[in-house]
Amino acid sequence: MKTVMGAPPLLDPNKTMMGSAPNLNATVTIKPVQCPVCKTFNPIGLAFCKECGLIFEKSLEGDAFGAPEVKLPVLVDSTGREYVVRPGTQVIGRQGDILIDDSRISRRHARVDSIDGNITIEEMGSTNGTTVNEVPVEVGKASPIPQGAEISLGGFTLKLSMPGVTHKTAMPMGGKTQSIAAQPTNRVAFAKLISEDGSYDIFDGMSSFGRRDSNEIVLVNPYVSGKHGDFVVENGELSFTDTGSTNGTMVNGDKLEINEKRSLQNGDVMRIGELELKVQFVEVNA
Repeated sequence: MKTVMGAPPLLDPNKTMMGSAPNLNATVTIKPVQCPVCKTFNPIGLAFCKECGLIFEKSLEGDAFGAPEVKLPVLVDSTGREYVVRPGTQVIGRQGDILIDDSRISRRHARVDSIDGNITIEEMGSTNGTTVNEVPVEVGKASPIPQGAEISLGGFTLKLSMPGVTHKTAMPMGGKTQSIAAQPTNRVAFAKLISEDGSYDIFDGMSSFGRRDSNEIVLVNPYVSGKHGDFVVENGELSFTDTGSTNGTMVNGDKLEINEKRSLQNGDVMRIGELELKVQFVEVNA
């Protein structure tokens, strides 16, 4: 008898086929992760963008197990870029856990500890030194960082922003209403911005809008720029101008040009990245 070589059997799509295991000697190409906000390519395995700090690994929905979403403290630089301070110990530097690529900062510049909501910083023998509110931080001695304090790393400045501690009504990603220290006023809002996480009032006059705490309308979301744009209520009309944001602004699917003033109507939908905001005019009872 002879062995007859025939055509290979046809693959049955309804059957599970056993394939060969990967060859350990073969080179496998792994693509880096691109940040959807600043477009920086990051090495595999990072939980957050090394450039802008966007967290890649999103937590479960706030009510998945009946627990609220946790908001972490952030260090904010002069451009509005945020660096998340996670619980425990982390090193700030050009090669640290909190990665800041600036020539004034040493590779391992300072150590930050976050324990039960208390933030401290310790100088690690950097070239240019560290200060908190212009007070030098000693090597090996932990100095507390209060809310709003200015940290200087050799001239590179950061401000600490604690979640829920602000004199403005901020609309965070977690959807929880933050407490305000200022006494409420009797001003009546002309309109509201509505998202799945909450709402924010728009009053008469011009209101700057963005992620930085210096804006009148503060929306803590990674798709929103530090200074994103301006809302203006004048002569009973509402408008918005994108003043040069990173991710742009769309109104009813139409992308705004930079510095283009767009009139907004009741029910209009604004989109910034994956964030959707609905404009709702406030009806005032006579």
